[in-house]
Amino acid sequence: MLQENDYRGGENFDLKDVLIQGRKMKLRQRTKFFSSFLKELMLNKQMQHLRCVSSAADREVEVFDNYTGELKKMLMFGSNNYLGLANHPKVKEYVIKVIKKYGVGIGGPPLLNGYTHLHRELEERLAHLKGDEDSLIFSSGYGANVGLVTALTGNKDLIIYDSHSHASFYDGIKMSGTPSIYFRHNDVDHLDQLLYKTKNENSNNIYVGLEGVYSMDGDIAPLDKIKDLCNKYNAILIIDDAHGSGVMGKKGSGTAEHFGLHGNIDITMGTFSKTFAVSGGFVTASKEVINYLRFFARSYMFSASIPPTIVASVLAGMEIMDNEPQYLIALRENINYTANKMREIGLPHNSITPIFPINVPEEMNIREVSLKFHNKGIFVNSIEYPAVPKSQERFRISIMATHTKEDIDRLFSAFEEIWDEYSINHNSVKGNFLISANKKSAMIN
Repeated sequence: MLQENDYRGGENFDLKDVLIQGRKMKLRQRTKFFSSFLKELMLNKQMQHLRCVSSAADREVEVFDNYTGELKKMLMFGSNNYLGLANHPKVKEYVIKVIKKYGVGIGGPPLLNGYTHLHRELEERLAHLKGDEDSLIFSSGYGANVGLVTALTGNKDLIIYDSHSHASFYDGIKMSGTPSIYFRHNDVDHLDQLLYKTKNENSNNIYVGLEGVYSMDGDIAPLDKIKDLCNKYNAILIIDDAHGSGVMGKKGSGTAEHFGLHGNIDITMGTFSKTFAVSGGFVTASKEVINYLRFFARSYMFSASIPPTIVASVLAGMEIMDNEPQYLIALRENINYTANKMREIGLPHNSITPIFPINVPEEMNIREVSLKFHNKGIFVNSIEYPAVPKSQERFRISIMATHTKEDIDRLFSAFEEIWDEYSINHNSVKGNFLISANKKSAMIN
């Protein structure tokens, strides 16, 4: 049997292997074993998670380098701060104003003492943003998904969800105990088949769950076609628009606006941790649904309200979205520029979202490559299991409105240099790696 300090994982050992081997151990042994795994990553300079950012969130940040002990300036391509609101002077100015009136916190849940005029104002603004009657605010996006699913569904209902749905939605399904089945990612025909097959199974309600913009692939749901199917089969449509809110649509209202369906979605979930660059989540729907959720969504009832500082940040961000459209215009220009750069190096991509995955060949050690990006001053997120399957590891590039064309050029120069070096060191042709990565991308997008 493995001893608590007996780590012999090798360079391809990852969290899935740790979990599998850890099941054989008692808790103390398991945590010791995991600690030795992390120690090995640090010794081999293959630990690029939990990097400490020591400056305001912006296109360029200062990062504490665990291996040199120094602060390092880096271009940030790993943040969901899509419109650059995290360090916007008007947002900071309004937050300071609100602090002077409301302080920094509340100290209670919304149904008791944690509901202010600011919270109600934000709920009204969010409902307007999505074209719905009302909304309510959760302390996290995770809590919003878990809360709406566990409150609205039960064992006599059925949930049909996209196979790439977020972990929080899936956890809500598990917590609720509601029967569920997934349809293949963005496969409208498969969804049609499942809805047709289950229409006579006497479920009280059939829910269809999907995301507007998928966080790991950067692609969007065929929302118009899926909405037609929901109408046809009388299914209730739930959209997680965490990455679409503030980004998609003419005015940034979200994926529904992009498809001409603004105000025609049954239930929409979103977060403040992407475009608004803070924390928290929300749900918009009819007044009846929202009132029901206020008293039956446990993650709403039993969580403290988000503080006035966060509410102020989101309100100020929405004001900027309404009155300063140049940020959304700049974001879209940068998205187009990035897509063209990817095509130039042999990775065709038609993304209209700020998320660009670069899939790595299975032969490539993503941790080694992540260090190379770090050393070149490029902050990108390396995505490994359990965020994606082991065979679909990738770097995820997140584009912001505040990036310059020179920033993006520097990103792709680093990408080409790293790929060239890797190909030479492994006696391979760079083009083969690009083709391999592109084939994998085509399979999952």
